[in-house]
Amino acid sequence: MSSRDEAADMPHDGKTKTPERLRRRASRLLSGMTAQSDRLVNEGLAKADARKWHYAVLASLQEHGPASQATLSRRTGIYRSDMVGVLNELAERDLVERTLDPDDRRRNVITITTQGRRRLRYLDQVLDDLHDELLAPLTPAERDQLVQLLTRLLDHHTQAPEPPSS
Repeated sequence: MSSRDEAADMPHDGKTKTPERLRRRASRLLSGMTAQSDRLVNEGLAKADARKWHYAVLASLQEHGPASQATLSRRTGIYRSDMVGVLNELAERDLVERTLDPDDRRRNVITITTQGRRRLRYLDQVLDDLHDELLAPLTPAERDQLVQLLTRLLDHHTQAPEPPSS
């Protein structure tokens, strides 16, 4: 069963098709919300002629400054093999600029352009609107709490384990 099929199984009209024991499982609920979120964000960004990886690269460059392709890959979670294509798309639109690294001429340094900064501000608004739609049933305080809880969970599960003490 695909995630789209599972998402379709989630109740839309108040009539629960899914067994209650599944609806009480956080993992099931997170998977269903991930499917809904991905659909909404991907469709919304497509209408804005963008993809989520465009946003991730532009946001990383804006927040952390120029970077190599490898560094951008680590920061954004985009596979190195896919990063070249993403950067090609952004460079074709004059949203990023590639220059040779003066310290290592085999490597490019990627920088966000003025046009890229403008595009990022526009995509911020697009995503804000999409998140408002996704989280519509929640109050602003509940939205903040949800983000805090999800951040705490993700940080816990993605932290490197502490080395054993001797």
